[in-house]
Amino acid sequence: MDRNNFLKKGLFGLIAVPTVLQACSKDSNPKDDEEDMVDCEISPSETAGPFPIKTPTGLKKANIVSDRSGVALLIIFKVLDQSDDCKPLSGAYVDVWHCDAEGYYSEYGGIALQPTDFTSDHFLRGRQATDTNGNVSFISIFPGWYKGRAPHIHLEVLDSSEKSIRITQVAFPKSVCDTVYATTPYHGKADTLNESDNVFSNSIDGNMADSLTGNITDGYTLTKTIVV
Repeated sequence: MDRNNFLKKGLFGLIAVPTVLQACSKDSNPKDDEEDMVDCEISPSETAGPFPIKTPTGLKKANIVSDRSGVALLIIFKVLDQSDDCKPLSGAYVDVWHCDAEGYYSEYGGIALQPTDFTSDHFLRGRQATDTNGNVSFISIFPGWYKGRAPHIHLEVLDSSEKSIRITQVAFPKSVCDTVYATTPYHGKADTLNESDNVFSNSIDGNMADSLTGNITDGYTLTKTIVV
């Protein structure tokens, strides 16, 4: 999908989108991305976690908010191929999933890790294909947290045949999280720091978002380069 059309269509109806849109249009320029390219180190390989997407091919959508409430978040990923001189990888699938503001995942429930049942819901999960510049974007909300984990987003990169290439996770800076989690419907500061998280403790530099700009009123824009 054309990037400008994506932003116009996808962000339509989202609360307080003008500032988020401005941040995106500035930060996501392909030329700027190439000039500011990070070193070509493969992104950390992480677990898909206990709540991976069950039906990814049925979730090909850019707006993954569904009926969830929270601070607006525009997620922008750029996927690079290390085996091809770290050039942008086009035509790859990127699957994204994360918990809602209260720490719940869709498609799961009735288990010890998540007693509340959301097995029939599909919020905050989606799939997009990278464009010629290796970019994908998702409209979401700022994820909450749950006991024992620092705030995070899961993602998986797959080739055009849907073969998994890389599963990783994205971490958030504590200062921004603390600001967001002081608002409704979030439930206070996360109980686990990035440095204490069993996933991020040995790879935090590779997991941390490249940038996270915005505010709780207008929403945030997260950017992250993923190297596969």
